[in-house]
Amino acid sequence: MSGIVEGKVVIVTGAGRGIGRGHALEFARQGAKVVVNDLGATLDGSGGSDGPAGEVVDEIRGMGGEAIANGENVADWEGAQRMINAAVEHFGTLDILVNNAGILRDRMLVNMTEEEWDAVINVHLKGTFAPTRWAAAYWREKVKAGETVSAAVVNTSSTSGIFGNPGQTNYGAAKAGIASFSIIAAKELARYGVRVNSIAPAALTRMTENLGMGQRAAERKPEEFDRFSPDNVAPTVVWLASDQAKDVTGQCFIVSGGTIALAEGWNRGPVANQDDRWDPAELHKVIPDLIGQSEAANAKPAS
Repeated sequence: MSGIVEGKVVIVTGAGRGIGRGHALEFARQGAKVVVNDLGATLDGSGGSDGPAGEVVDEIRGMGGEAIANGENVADWEGAQRMINAAVEHFGTLDILVNNAGILRDRMLVNMTEEEWDAVINVHLKGTFAPTRWAAAYWREKVKAGETVSAAVVNTSSTSGIFGNPGQTNYGAAKAGIASFSIIAAKELARYGVRVNSIAPAALTRMTENLGMGQRAAERKPEEFDRFSPDNVAPTVVWLASDQAKDVTGQCFIVSGGTIALAEGWNRGPVANQDDRWDPAELHKVIPDLIGQSEAANAKPAS
């Protein structure tokens, strides 16, 4: 097996099902050695099983690739370190980290519990931070030892995080945090030869089948391109992790079906200025005028 990540070693978290499974298989097709991490939990993060990760490993080995299963909890500080160490100990190095693991605890804000908030923030946000922190430390030590590093981290944000979606204040906040985390980490880790990007994927998985996507997918004709397949996200992730993307870092891409869009974040928009302190009463016209001048307010409706 050969491809654009030939000989690279990659960890994919949450790789037992859905989008993560697609990542793991595509990395293997493109020649990478894969650590398939999955806790085997249910959609809300409870329980666990080594079955899903083991099945993906079997698929990779069946196609002639190399892979091992890993059942560490990505949100566990020491578990995340053990996962990084497992890749290095088994395959001799680590080149790529794909942070994909996640859970859902959707609920409207007025009904959300502390536990539902903490669980989602923990898995998504800490579960991105902890593995990246240990991987970054590993790559930094290699650079200090005089080695040249060309490594990549690809994190999983969401359109819920960058655009917002009712019922997902916990999930959206975590995913927005991941997008910002990726931008900052890209700036910090460039000195060590590490690129950091994020994606906001859309596909039919356990996490989206009840959000309307399941119905739209069911209406697809058999001969039509399956734009809802989670496997469609993997090519972008694999390319971002390859050396072909050596000059791409600190970016977020919206990926769905055959569509790839560059997400553009917060920008400084219309400005009001005076050479004195504003009186609050003056702002009743100033701030609405700024909103009225914004791109969003003046955007033409889609045809």
